Amino acid sequence: MTDLSKEARGLLSQKAYISRLTEVKRQCSIDGTEKFLFALEDGHRIESVLIPEEDRLTLCISTQVGCGMGCTFCLTGKSGLVRNLRSSEIINQVLTIQRSLTEGTRLTNIVIMGMGEPLANYNNTMKAIEILTHPLGPAIGARRITLSTSGLVPLIKRLGNSGLNINLAISLNASTDEQRNQIMPINKKYPLAKLLDSCREYPLKRNRMLSFEYVLLDGINNSPEDARRVARLLKGIRCKINLIPFNEFPGSAYKRPSEESVLAFQEILASHHYSVFIRKSRGADILAACGQLREE
Repeated sequence: MTDLSKEARGLLSQKAYISRLTEVKRQCSIDGTEKFLFALEDGHRIESVLIPEEDRLTLCISTQVGCGMGCTFCLTGKSGLVRNLRSSEIINQVLTIQRSLTEGTRLTNIVIMGMGEPLANYNNTMKAIEILTHPLGPAIGARRITLSTSGLVPLIKRLGNSGLNINLAISLNASTDEQRNQIMPINKKYPLAKLLDSCREYPLKRNRMLSFEYVLLDGINNSPEDARRVARLLKGIRCKINLIPFNEFPGSAYKRPSEESVLAFQEILASHHYSVFIRKSRGADILAACGQLREE
């Protein structure tokens, strides 16, 4: 940058550098979903997933190497937490994949649902979102960014007071504390009552809703009574519910429920006047579906 003075260039070389991710592997599913394995500068690896649909192009990004939440149905958590990603490493997933797209094609949505618990890396994740939404940055609309959390109650409250206008999704996945303790250890610290109180207090703008993600595990949390309990738990919360039939992976102790039981679960919730959607699994043949990402 010869248009800068030597003094300025010297200062820049001491204070800053241009970071990058190295693409290690790129896999394409039969449904068009693409999974990217990136190497970080310290040799650790993360995965990101690009999901094409008719009217949108969604990128699922990671915020940590591994995950420390220990959810028993999630492949990512089996390796434990290695470290938080820097804000630059979160942003570089978006920039690197955007550069790989054909000319004239742009990402329309970002979901922060990849490897890691975003709120456990709160400062770096928030800084990344601020840069991604900034007019001088990628300028992605805040309403097109969704962050998913397993339920870190104090940080949900902090996010609500942050002024960021992103969408929030809560991984519910159980209808009782006993169930949730079994599959999501974070519930022992922040049980359902505290979690749902934080959701009721969350400041929502007009015409906005919280999302609740519910992974259906056959014989664990997918009974008709579970559906009725979920309907009671969420009463009074402006929300929609995304049902996710479990995406199986090698070594998992859980099974995917039948289509009939998934539809029955949806019907019960819909009868209580909830907007309920069944999330179609994308990229399962390359372990790119929800809960299947890892460092390898």
